[in-house]
Amino acid sequence: MTNTITDRQFEIIGAAGKILTSAGVGGLTIKNLAREMQFSESAVYRHFASKEKIILAMLDFLASNMDERYTEILSIERKTEEKFITLFQNQFAFFDSNPHFVVAVFSDGLMEESQSVNESISKIMQVKMKHLKPIILEGQENKLFTNAISADNIMHIIMGSMRLQMYKWRVANFQFDILQKGEEIIQSLLSIIKK
Repeated sequence: MTNTITDRQFEIIGAAGKILTSAGVGGLTIKNLAREMQFSESAVYRHFASKEKIILAMLDFLASNMDERYTEILSIERKTEEKFITLFQNQFAFFDSNPHFVVAVFSDGLMEESQSVNESISKIMQVKMKHLKPIILEGQENKLFTNAISADNIMHIIMGSMRLQMYKWRVANFQFDILQKGEEIIQSLLSIIKK
């Protein structure tokens, strides 16, 4: 397991994700979750003290899982452009298989839920930056990527574009092929940042 959550907690996160996907944050209640999992509300409370704790567990799992996946991808010797492409292809594939994590990050009202939720979403962004910035710097050093824009600004352009693509997929209720659209945005970004 990627995080310090139990198998049962992971099942609860999955069920919560299913509810988030179909009913949004407002539909995610302990009562609905217990019904989805076919056990009592008290059984849910034995694993999580509140709805907020479930959402935090989802976001923390996503950050840890992403960090592990990115570390593994980047441990293999690859050219800079291949690292860039593989990193984002992996992320699009993960979300394609687990759309409820997109819902957790982009649900209306979730950002205002609590400071802890905001910190968990910030942690996810920090993980992305931790792995992306060295690729950008390497590309600039090798004269593959432009030096006319700072590595930080390139990173913000890339992450903003990716977040917008994921948000569009979310509000379209996952009705288009995120792998295909993801590939298009990866190639478009490379066209912008390459020398």
